[in-house]
Amino acid sequence: MRVDEIKNGIVIDHIEGGKSMDIYDLLQLGTFDCPVAILRNVPSRKMGKKDIIKIDGHFDIDFNLLGFISPTITVDIINDGHVTEKKHIDLPEKVMDIIKCKNPRCISSVEQEIHHIFYLADRQKGIYRCTYCDAKA
Repeated sequence: MRVDEIKNGIVIDHIEGGKSMDIYDLLQLGTFDCPVAILRNVPSRKMGKKDIIKIDGHFDIDFNLLGFISPTITVDIINDGHVTEKKHIDLPEKVMDIIKCKNPRCISSVEQEIHHIFYLADRQKGIYRCTYCDAKA
């Protein structure tokens, strides 16, 4: 298999195996007018298997979304064929409108205009809780 290098764009690497399609959908990469390559189940010494997404173009990335889906992610910014910036993503302290509260009595479930906001309650276990009712995500 051959996937060419990109001259100007973004490489999302070290995605937990099988989670690249979640990222593809949530970042709405299908709506872009540039080439996007998804590599799934790539052998990795550190992770066993990983996914990689290569985007031949620049756009604003929601790092909280990436960190929530897979906190092992690294993002490489490519300019003129060289990595000019490398970001290591971690679990975000707060996520907004990425997940929805499961509590049917929570105000975020009842009111349509309220944002779904969760805070990181346990970093070790990756547990998030609703800001309004404290329900576990």
